[in-house]
Amino acid sequence: MTTTKEQQEIQKHFKERMNEDELLNCMRCGFCLPSCPTYIESGYKESHSPRGRIALMKAVVDGIIEPDEDVERTLDLCLGCRACEPVCPSGVNYGHLLEEARDIINQNKRHSLPVRALRKTVFEGLFPHQNRMRMAVGLLGFYQRTGLQALTQKTGLMNLFPVHLATMEKVLPKAPSLKEMKSRPTELKATTEVKKRVAFFSGCLMDTMFLDTNNATLKLLQMAGCEIAIPEEQACCGALHGHSGEKDTAKKMAKRNIEAFEDLGADYIITNAGGCGAFLIDYDHLLKDDDQWHERARQFTAKIKDVTEILVEMDFHVQIPLSMQNVTVTYQDSCHLRNVMKTSSAPRLLLQSITGAHYQEMQKADSCCGSAGIYNIIESEMSMKILDSKMEHTKNTNAAIVVTANPGCLLQMKLGIEKEGLSDRMKAVHIADLLYEAATSQIS
Repeated sequence: MTTTKEQQEIQKHFKERMNEDELLNCMRCGFCLPSCPTYIESGYKESHSPRGRIALMKAVVDGIIEPDEDVERTLDLCLGCRACEPVCPSGVNYGHLLEEARDIINQNKRHSLPVRALRKTVFEGLFPHQNRMRMAVGLLGFYQRTGLQALTQKTGLMNLFPVHLATMEKVLPKAPSLKEMKSRPTELKATTEVKKRVAFFSGCLMDTMFLDTNNATLKLLQMAGCEIAIPEEQACCGALHGHSGEKDTAKKMAKRNIEAFEDLGADYIITNAGGCGAFLIDYDHLLKDDDQWHERARQFTAKIKDVTEILVEMDFHVQIPLSMQNVTVTYQDSCHLRNVMKTSSAPRLLLQSITGAHYQEMQKADSCCGSAGIYNIIESEMSMKILDSKMEHTKNTNAAIVVTANPGCLLQMKLGIEKEGLSDRMKAVHIADLLYEAATSQIS
């Protein structure tokens, strides 16, 4: 429970730090309501809409209400998908407001000892340290390869966990070995005529649990004519921290990444994870009050580009024959890739360029799948409601392959396929993996 003293501190910092002009930009028009998953799935509860949450933030700033548990709860229930931003006629930067509010609450609230220990372990002890990430994923690989996973599932031990977590355990990708994770090169040459020099943001989970997808991405870039720099000094993007009220740690990682990439002479900094890319492209906002770093952050963000965008820009789909065996594919947008990075047409164009693949647009492909980082773990009930709705639209496409562009979305769609009993006729894949398969299908 938040004490009165804590509420007073939170209210004080709301008044000092919240952007009141941005709060006042909200015209209460309601254009955001149909795009908000939590508003819809909560039975159209106003406080669970972007408009309602902004009204609560403004009321705290004005001293009309106290920042009590109910205010904190409605902010926590937000997915942060930012689907409200593209449809807002006033251009309200809702995502920035949400992150600031969560940071203020987190920094001025005393969490219980178990919560403090968990947050310290995850936010400070694990994600900022890539070697520790490798060790954690290495343990997962050991669990998978030694038969422990099969034994756990056979004995029904996973039945002790909530159903969605037990199902998630089944759909996790096969983890690479420590040796594979540690063998990442720092420079790669183009396999065709050099057209661009790019730097690759490898990420933390992407370069461990999803190492194969990163490798496929790099090969696509090489085939497109990119020479690639992969700086060893780069760190986690900080998105998990920034979305969870750990803004100071997010700023530290942002500075580390800016330093790692700024002297490489790269035309672009390429990402293949919508969530990471959206946070990277917001570094200039994250460091807006830091005179020493803001301009450097602006130059960094100006180079951020999703892999699908550069592939289209370099006519990859025109120059490289792409083919598959008579299959129907559909695409599920990564919220942050679409709503923050403004990338939606490039993935579709690439998929539609694959000979033998019938592209079927999914109804409400731009709506959130309910993953939202770790949201599907900490807010499982709402997450599963949103996923159930998403799966209805997915099934209606009759697709055999569901394509997405973010690791969290990928796992969530795999979870949905498993829950619906569709794994014998449908699979979810990252777009980089599918494109690499299509580009090499004729190579014996």
